[in-house]
Amino acid sequence: SSRTSRSEEDRDSLWDAWGSWSECSRTCGGGASYSLRRCLSSKTCEGRNIRYRTCSNVDCPPEAGDFRAQQCSAHNDVKYQGQLYEWLPVSNDPDNPCSLKCQARGTALVVELAPKVLDGTRCYTESLDMCISGLCQIVGCDHQLGSAVKEDNCGVCNGDGSTCRLVRGQYKSQLSASKLDDTVVAIPYGSRQIRLVLKGPDHLYLETKTLQGVKSENSLSTTGSFLVENSSIDFQKFPDKEILRISGPLAADFTVKIHYAGAADSSVQFIFYQPIIHRWRETDFFPCSASCGGGYQLTSAECFDLRSNRVVADQYCHYYPENIKPKPKLQECNLDPCPASDGYKQIMPYDLYHPLPRWESTPWTACSSSCGGGIQSRSVSCVEEDIQGHISPVEEWKCMYTPKMPVVQPCNIFDCPKWLAQEWSPCTVTCGQGLRYRVVLCIDHRGMHTGGCSTKTKPHIKEECVVPTPCYKPKEKLPMEAKLPWYKQAQELEEGTAVSEEPSFIPEAWSTCSVTCGVGSQMRLVKCQVLLSFSQSVADLPMDECEGPKPVSHRACYSGPCSGEAAEYTPEETQLLYGSLQEFDELYDWEYEGFTECSESCGGGVQEAVVTCLNKQTREIADDALCVSSRRPPQLLKSCSLDPCPPR
Repeated sequence: SSRTSRSEEDRDSLWDAWGSWSECSRTCGGGASYSLRRCLSSKTCEGRNIRYRTCSNVDCPPEAGDFRAQQCSAHNDVKYQGQLYEWLPVSNDPDNPCSLKCQARGTALVVELAPKVLDGTRCYTESLDMCISGLCQIVGCDHQLGSAVKEDNCGVCNGDGSTCRLVRGQYKSQLSASKLDDTVVAIPYGSRQIRLVLKGPDHLYLETKTLQGVKSENSLSTTGSFLVENSSIDFQKFPDKEILRISGPLAADFTVKIHYAGAADSSVQFIFYQPIIHRWRETDFFPCSASCGGGYQLTSAECFDLRSNRVVADQYCHYYPENIKPKPKLQECNLDPCPASDGYKQIMPYDLYHPLPRWESTPWTACSSSCGGGIQSRSVSCVEEDIQGHISPVEEWKCMYTPKMPVVQPCNIFDCPKWLAQEWSPCTVTCGQGLRYRVVLCIDHRGMHTGGCSTKTKPHIKEECVVPTPCYKPKEKLPMEAKLPWYKQAQELEEGTAVSEEPSFIPEAWSTCSVTCGVGSQMRLVKCQVLLSFSQSVADLPMDECEGPKPVSHRACYSGPCSGEAAEYTPEETQLLYGSLQEFDELYDWEYEGFTECSESCGGGVQEAVVTCLNKQTREIADDALCVSSRRPPQLLKSCSLDPCPPR
């Protein structure tokens, strides 16, 4: 042990003391500073001669711009290959994030203008990690090098997520001749990680209101990134979809609205983290119950608005289930003996074994409304407990050392449940008129499935639908050999396969026959799809993600004989017509179904086995034509009525 400590001392003694810290590489936004030390030995010293720390960890003003972009723009007046360019930063390079790569505006030219960015440059746009001496160094949310501490979803460094709540939901447009727009969702100040996706022909726009009450509107007319009330907005606009992202925190109250632009319905899915802006705050101790001789003093809890920095009514804190009101703390006070002149305690003469009077309340009455805001009441009185534990009412002034509890409060201030209709299912038929269905849920203010919606206002869950593909109709004048393939096609009613949360093959409707007469072909698309449970949207997957046999995407079709003549098939056409329906043919087969009656009543006769064409799934008798491709079983006969006939 002594040898080890001595060797460590010898190793450290080879170094001079650390020098002072250098100036910070940046004045804001997080930079780096270094300190050096000198090796005093003629030999090599163990360890490093430089150390780093972060500095200037304050946000830069919005007009300062991106630090990497500033380094690229510094090369704008330097010719590259004989030409001047305006250079833009290339961020998030996975191979070398600490090199200065820039792209010439308006071209595909990307050049590494410097092997290393300046110290303090972020490695990636969405990370605090910074480049120091050309290497990416991990930086925690505490702005310390090498720290793995991260922000929680609420933006609190090393937090536990208790200061915010997840809000998610879906808005369904309700077209009305009297309304041109509607409110999708109100997102309060301080919210984070906001994402909205609109599907349909309508258009999103924003209304904002600052804490000072200044209102403004943004039309979100083009795709791009821009600032709205000092909040960075990323908006993408597609022909049938719009996506809005805001990392936050919001610097104002945002209201997302929808402007009706088409006859079809639109849906908006949204998710964000909302800060809990009303929180309980413990008060200081109230004045002591006695001026001498020993007394008690208590703390209380008050509801505090973090935005306005003022105390508000307790009901605001009760709105959040995550908020738990802290229990009062009690401590002894003024324990010095009272002056001998009077020998009495002042103010409220309670001894160490006599509890303070306290407010006591009856339970709240039932709320006057189950949702949408109601009122409930209770009675509050001041009581006193003696040494034996008996409780009796006393004058209210004895309890005034703590605020009196409210006797009336609002309740059930959340919105009433309302119906939410999901997307329509595909039509139940592949041609002509059928039905389509949708799920209609009763959703409460938290976005959870519940009850309590009025059945009178429930949207309908079923409606008729028409598939533009024409259905085939029989032509009885055709000979049997022409009728058979049509008959099989007409009977082939495919059940629509619903998209599920497991990857599965989903076939679309068959195309019309490629010819108007004779033998042709039909095509259809078969996709591998999965239902995303959160967004209730369908995503396409690679084909190898789906298990099981893939449905056929090509088949033969027959549109009747050309020029009204009876059809005659070549061997190739026969194979095409019957072979393409092989899977369908396997549903039908010949089976024995008992015997006929005996040909004679006595003296010996025969019975013939009855052969019928059966659907092997439903066990129902089918037309013999459906079993023509199966081999008919041999004829079976058996003897019967063998008794001799009586003499005539």
